[in-house]
Amino acid sequence: GANGWIGANATLLFCCIGKKVIIHSGVRIGQDGYGFAPGEYGHFKVPQLGRVMIGDDVEIGANSCIDRGSLSDTEIGSSTKLDNLVHIAHNVTIGEGCFITGQVGIAGSSKIGNYVMMGGQSGISGHLSIGDEVKIAAQSGVSKNIKPGQTVAGYPAMNARKFWRNLAMLNKLTKQKR
Repeated sequence: GANGWIGANATLLFCCIGKKVIIHSGVRIGQDGYGFAPGEYGHFKVPQLGRVMIGDDVEIGANSCIDRGSLSDTEIGSSTKLDNLVHIAHNVTIGEGCFITGQVGIAGSSKIGNYVMMGGQSGISGHLSIGDEVKIAAQSGVSKNIKPGQTVAGYPAMNARKFWRNLAMLNKLTKQKR
């Protein structure tokens, strides 16, 4: 796309990139995803035949990796911003206007809605659906689908208010034992 910028040492394969996209140094787009199946004589590499489709006005931070799809495409919606060291696995779909901060990992075939915010070092298991306008606190581990508009924290990720209330109770209990 027009008016884009690609930093030094970036590698782009099997991808279509929209307008006004910024790709920082060391980014890897379109590499094979982690696709293996057990076989009688060892592990079989599943062919990765999809692409990476990146919308307009996307920014991808340094040393981030976006795997190409295995059969369908991996998609990053317009106006989404990825921080440094983000990993997006094969067949993931990310909606528009998302903020995904450093060291986030999204496992294969997950669907992320529009305007989702993910704190640093959070992760999403494979084949999950995250609704629009969800907020995921830093270091949260998402292992089940999240409905639109929710805020979650912890591992396993749960309603953020419940998580903080549980943590406060635990702190109270440990102070009483001293």
